[in-house]
Amino acid sequence: MELAPGVHVAITDRHGGVSAPPYGSRNLGGMVGDDPAAVRANREGLTTELGVRAVVYMRQVHSADVTYVSEPFGDDPPPLDGVFTTEPGLALASLGADCPAVLLADPQARMVGAAHSGRPGTEAGIVTTLVAAMAAKGAVPGRMVALVGPGACGHCYEVPAELRERVASRVPETWSTTLWQTPALDLRAGIEAQLRAAGLEDIRHDARCTIESEELYSHRREQPGGRFAGLIWMV
Repeated sequence: MELAPGVHVAITDRHGGVSAPPYGSRNLGGMVGDDPAAVRANREGLTTELGVRAVVYMRQVHSADVTYVSEPFGDDPPPLDGVFTTEPGLALASLGADCPAVLLADPQARMVGAAHSGRPGTEAGIVTTLVAAMAAKGAVPGRMVALVGPGACGHCYEVPAELRERVASRVPETWSTTLWQTPALDLRAGIEAQLRAAGLEDIRHDARCTIESEELYSHRREQPGGRFAGLIWMV
């Protein structure tokens, strides 16, 4: 899918790979118990399918740390949750199984970025940090386009009341209630609010709930389970 002129995005699902159950079949996560050879084959197959020269995968740790990249990290990525690049043909991946990927592009600056914004990362402001880092390299927030990928929705993401209070004290828009009237968090609403506060206006969503959508992996719905990816790249 074209997010902006010269900028493409993709959201994978659990189908089309070689992983055996319960990870079947396109598990892209390297640290969730699957056969490493199957994960490697799934990643190689995805690179070919996208038609990119390489894909950058992070060692996601629910941080607010980001870095510029010009090539993949290799077998030992550093611990971080946001990357950005000006390199065409280099896809940036954010893995998830309930945590939304946030994909950013300034097509005029020829710059794209990807963040993994789960509950700790949203609380810490990973997308705010990524926007600021991209702006420091010449991107303009008001020109940026964002896609917030699938994640656990605000009607399903049940949390203890104390956790809801704490997160909402930092990101008020995350306050939510489940369909069965218990405390919840709406990460999507919080992420959009953070992006708007950072100066973005064009914010789009793949609003599927991972807990409800069986074509996607969900850590809350199934354990053990795999990881799907949100990806962005320039042509």
